[in-house]
Amino acid sequence: MIYGNTSGLKKREIQLLERLYRRRIPKESVFTTEFVKTLINLSLDINRQIGVLINRAGKVTHVIVGDTGGLFIPELSDYPLGRKPLRGLRLIHTHLYNEPLSKDDLTDLALLRFDLIAAVGIKNTQPADVFIAYLLPDGESSTVEVLPPLKIHENRFQFTDFIEALEEQMKRRYTISQDDPRERAILISVSTKPRYEMEESLQELEELAVSADVLVIGKVLQRLKEINPRYLMGVGKLKELVIEAMNKGATLLIFDQNLTPSQMRSITEMTELKVIDRTQLILDIFARRAHTRDGKVQVELAQLRYRLPRLVGKGTAMSRLAGGIGGRGPGETKLEVDRRRVRDRIHHLEKELEKLSKARKQRKQKRLARRLPIVSIIGYTNAGKSTLLNNLTNSRIYTEEKMFATLDTTSRRLRFPREREIIITDTVGFIRDLPKELMAAFRSTLEELQDADLLIHLVDISNPRFEQHIESVERILEELSLSDKPRILVFNKIDKLSPEECRNICTRYGGIGISALDRDTFEPLLRAIEFHLWKEQSKEVALCL
Repeated sequence: MIYGNTSGLKKREIQLLERLYRRRIPKESVFTTEFVKTLINLSLDINRQIGVLINRAGKVTHVIVGDTGGLFIPELSDYPLGRKPLRGLRLIHTHLYNEPLSKDDLTDLALLRFDLIAAVGIKNTQPADVFIAYLLPDGESSTVEVLPPLKIHENRFQFTDFIEALEEQMKRRYTISQDDPRERAILISVSTKPRYEMEESLQELEELAVSADVLVIGKVLQRLKEINPRYLMGVGKLKELVIEAMNKGATLLIFDQNLTPSQMRSITEMTELKVIDRTQLILDIFARRAHTRDGKVQVELAQLRYRLPRLVGKGTAMSRLAGGIGGRGPGETKLEVDRRRVRDRIHHLEKELEKLSKARKQRKQKRLARRLPIVSIIGYTNAGKSTLLNNLTNSRIYTEEKMFATLDTTSRRLRFPREREIIITDTVGFIRDLPKELMAAFRSTLEELQDADLLIHLVDISNPRFEQHIESVERILEELSLSDKPRILVFNKIDKLSPEECRNICTRYGGIGISALDRDTFEPLLRAIEFHLWKEQSKEVALCL
C-alpha cells in the first residue's frame, strides 16, 4: 500500500514505489547508497517528496508520497509507542531542493518518537546533502540533535549500537521503573481563573489520580486570558507539553478542565498518549469502586452518556454517509452501528434502573411502616463518612484514605436509650462540579436523601480546602432541592488540629467537632441527633451496640 498523495500517479510509478517494500537495509546502517539513489530517481520522476519508514530489522514498513514541500505521516497503529522511549521506526525521505530538515520534520521526530529522521537532498538531479536528526536522551536544553550535513557515501553510522545506547540513556531519565504496570500521568490545568484556584483544583485532581492508582509524574498549570476553543491552550504550547510528557515516559494526559468532544478529538489527533479529562477520571474511579448492582448500573449508564457524543470514526472504514448523488452508501457505517448499540444499551440500563428504583422504594416503605427515623451522612469525598458509620454501629465497611474509597450506599441500625432506633446511612461522597452524567445516573440514589429525617454534613476539618468543600456540598444539596432539610454540621479529624483551632472553627460555623476514629468524641453528636429527632435533650446519651 502506498500512503499519502497518490493522485495523478501512473500505474508504472505506483508499481515502482511498491517495489520499495522488497528492499532490505542492513541492521547496522541507517540507509544504503543504492537505496537512497532509488528514492531520488523516483522523486525526480514524479516531482514529489518520497519517504519510507524502516523498522530496526531493516524492513520497509511504509512508503509515503508527499508533495514538493513535505510529507503527511499516516497512522502508525501497528507500531504503538507503549512504554518504550522510541517507536522503533526511522524516517528516510527526499528533499527536492536540497533544503535542510524543516521545523515540521523536527516536530514529527519529537511527537512521533522516531529513532531518527534523515532527509536526502537533491541538487542538479543528483544526491546532495544528507541531513540527520535524532532525539536527545536528556531533553533539557534542546529536544533534538541535528548533525552537520553529510554526503551519502559518508554514512558511517553504526545504527544498531547507537540506537540501543540512546534508548538506554532515555530509560535512565525516567523517574519511574518501566516495570511498574500503573499509568504514568501528567496533570494539566488550563483556565482563566485566579492562579490559587487553579492550584487548589490541580491538587484535588492529583488526589483523584492517586485514588485511581495513577502515578503522577508531572503537573502543568497555564493561566490564559482566553481559552483556545480547539485545543484549550495554544497549539505550540500543547506540542511542547506532549513532547515533554513523552520525554518523561508519561502514558496519560489528564486535563483538570472538562474537554468538549471537539477538543478531545483535536488533542487526541496530536498525540498517541491517552487523553482524558476530570470527568473521565471520576467515572473510572466510580467504575472501580461500584460493587452492588445499583452502583454498577448507574456507573455504566453515566459512562455511556459521557462517551456517546465523543464516539468518532477514523479512516475510510468509518466514513460518513451523506445524502444526494454520490453520497449514498451500502448501509450503516461502523460508527453509526456503534452509536446505535450505545443508545440501545443506555435504554436497557435506564429500564433496569427503574426496576432497581422500585425495589428501593419497596425497602423504603418497609422502613416507613416501622416508623424508624432515617439519618443520612453526607459530605465531601474522603471526609470520613464510612469510618464514622463503622464506629457508630460497630460495622466493618471498607475504608481507605482515598477519594471515593467507597461508593455503594450502606445502611445500618443505631440504637438509642429508651428503646429508640434509627437507620443511619452512608451515601456516596460529593465533589466540586460533580459531573452532570453522574448527577443524572445517581439521582435516583441521591433522591433517597429526600426521605431522610436528618442529614449529618461531615467535613474534614484538617483539609485546607474545607470551606470550599462545605460550599460544594451545599450547592449540590440545593440542586437536589434538599436545602431545607434539617442537618447537623460535623467537623471530623479534630485530632489533626490543635484544640483551640478546632474550637474556633466549630464556633464560627456552629458545628460539632469529632474524630471518627475515637468513639469517646461522639457524645455531642449523639446528643444533637437525639435532640433533632425527638426534640428533647438527654443527659444520658449512650450508644448501645
